[in-house]
Amino acid sequence: MLMTGRGCEARIHYLAGSFRMLGAGDHVRCAETRTRIPLDELRYWSVERQEPYIDAAASLAAATRAAQPRAQTPR
Repeated sequence: MLMTGRGCEARIHYLAGSFRMLGAGDHVRCAETRTRIPLDELRYWSVERQEPYIDAAASLAAATRAAQPRAQTPR
């Protein structure tokens, strides 16, 4: 039986202005909201963090989170 990736989450390598399929699938999950994003609707991602986002607000939230200094854990 031929596997088409229909209904599966795709594995993607995000590039500047495009992306490359690493594994078959028809959607990805937003790194911020966990919302399912069909590949034909994927418009926002971070090349640096290799994360997809559902919209500009989720992208901004992720960038803000990434810019925050990490809390030091007591030793």
